[in-house]
Amino acid sequence: MVFLARQKENRCFPRIGFHSKIQYQLRGKPDFSSALTNDISCGGLRFTGDRFVPRSTAVMLEINVLNRVLRPIGKVAWSRPLAHSNRNQTGIEFVEFDLLERRYLKDFINMQLG
Repeated sequence: MVFLARQKENRCFPRIGFHSKIQYQLRGKPDFSSALTNDISCGGLRFTGDRFVPRSTAVMLEINVLNRVLRPIGKVAWSRPLAHSNRNQTGIEFVEFDLLERRYLKDFINMQLG
């Protein structure tokens, strides 16, 4: 008989599925890249993009939520290639977020959760 350990849930914020195009810029780089989000919370988001972004990289984001652009700064918590693809999934933790923008995102998430 095999027992599988249940993985501890580390998230502090409710997360919702959120599929939207975002723009992101690696701090210190001149150009923006595009990616598609998979999910979002008040603490961060996950996106799928064409490039691998190393852990701890600072990232400036532009996220369109109901026609309002939010501009948090995050850092890469994890990044991994997708199997059988040239794309990567990246987890971002928000580290700087305007209070009003964060409140707007929280209200949006709560509205989606019902």
